Amino acid sequence: MIVITGATGALGGATVEHLLERIPADRLGVSVRDVAKAQHFADRGVRVRRGSYDDPTALRDSFEGADQVLLVSQNDPDGDGIGLHRNAIEAAVAAGAQRILYTSHQNARADSPFDPAHEHAATEALLADSGVAWTSLRNGFYAHSLDWLLGPWRQTGVIATPADGPVSWTDRADAAEAAAIILTRQHPFDGPVTLTARRAVTFADIATTTTELTGRDITRAVIADETWLADRIATGTPEPMAHMLLRFFHAARSGHFADTDPLLAELLGREPRTVADLLTDRISA
Repeated sequence: MIVITGATGALGGATVEHLLERIPADRLGVSVRDVAKAQHFADRGVRVRRGSYDDPTALRDSFEGADQVLLVSQNDPDGDGIGLHRNAIEAAVAAGAQRILYTSHQNARADSPFDPAHEHAATEALLADSGVAWTSLRNGFYAHSLDWLLGPWRQTGVIATPADGPVSWTDRADAAEAAAIILTRQHPFDGPVTLTARRAVTFADIATTTTELTGRDITRAVIADETWLADRIATGTPEPMAHMLLRFFHAARSGHFADTDPLLAELLGREPRTVADLLTDRISA
């Protein structure tokens, strides 16, 4: 059996949908905080059990009988992510899982300027010490993050942000499909694997793309970190979140998200979606 956590979220839910296209529903389970929200999976024959990273006992029950467990990384910026992931790893080991998979992030490392990378790196260390086989899915930066990073460019005609660097913006739906493929392939993937789009682009590149797609002159303006941060906070972004987003720019301009890898395309058997695809969707919506 394969058990997926976070199945009522976007990434976990999409992974379950792709798995249902590949394996019988009775070989699939989900571990969710609110079982009512996963009723649509139960109706299709998926085993649904309550499980939360802050409840080790419930987790062990939700992982019962699992050969593989996919741990979708927690997303509470105020939570003890490393502690919560430790609970999940220990529960999977106690339940007898033979492989644990984890949704990490490209270039997860303890010295990254981008705070979430520290949590991912520490979780990968826990997996390496778990005593069972493990796979870390180091997904590229999710492209839908551009919705709040680019700012109101459609109204202003300007992408005004701090200095950035190339980022291999990756479609979350592609990452979900790749996770399902990896979970159902006979050949195991051991340790970290990187799943990114084919090309890394800058915000200047994105300005060029939006100009081509809209027929308008969309320009790129670099503003000071402090000015951007103050503007974000003034317009309602919580201060801790604003600082975390600013550190994304620090990491990007240091090249932390610039690498690309062909594995995602190889797994999908097609080219991954691009930033231009995302922008086309947004413009036509």
